[in-house]
Amino acid sequence: MDAIIVTVGDEILIGQVVDTNSAWLGQKLAEVGIRVKRIMSLADDHGEIVRGLALALGESDIVFMTGGLGPTKDDITKKAVADFMGVEMLFHQPTYERIKAIFERMGRPMFVSHEDQCLMPVGADILKNSMGTAPGMLFDYQVKGLSRCLEYLMK
Repeated sequence: MDAIIVTVGDEILIGQVVDTNSAWLGQKLAEVGIRVKRIMSLADDHGEIVRGLALALGESDIVFMTGGLGPTKDDITKKAVADFMGVEMLFHQPTYERIKAIFERMGRPMFVSHEDQCLMPVGADILKNSMGTAPGMLFDYQVKGLSRCLEYLMK
């Protein structure tokens, strides 16, 4: 099984942030027998994300995307994925409740940008994020046999 890792973020392209996510993910995928064919880094640009996703899906069995999910205005990955898949974005109440609880524990106010993180593409399976506010998402887009890999990665 072949995979392509797609990173999204201008901060990676300009060298402001080192892409440690792809290195970690590549190691984990190799451990379960999945070959990473390519790592693609894309700008925070709707068209670039859509084109990159189409290219990656056309050349691999599985696509892993990282980046562009946080609470800043340039985090547009979810919207680009939803547009690519032809689905709407809906407010996900369980994500809101989880983020709200995080901010309550810290004694800090939530911002509108954090509420925006609760907008999810229809059909996405929401994945727990124990390290931050942005949950991961799983899409079954003509991809089969992913559960073994995801179970391992989510340990």
